[in-house]
Amino acid sequence: MEQQQIIHSVVFSLKHPHGSAEESAFLQDGKSALSSIPTVNHFQVFREISPKNTYDYGFSMVFNSREDYEAYNVHPKHVEFVTERWEKEVVQFMEIDYSEI
Repeated sequence: MEQQQIIHSVVFSLKHPHGSAEESAFLQDGKSALSSIPTVNHFQVFREISPKNTYDYGFSMVFNSREDYEAYNVHPKHVEFVTERWEKEVVQFMEIDYSEI
């Protein structure tokens, strides 16, 4: 069976004020930590522009296989970022993981 890429996206809002140093640090630190994990490809950071939802930002990345995705989830850098930053600074989020049909 052929391996399919997985796109992992999460939209979220932070407790920090828009334009603050804390907001900027979180987004930059997230990009730096998570994009350095070996199985992560095409890491991107987005700012929400639609008034249709209440989320402010997005992270998106691509994995070459389910195994790569699972390795990311347990990688020490991911676990540390979630524990030390995400759980303390994110007020709401929605995660979507999908592959092409």
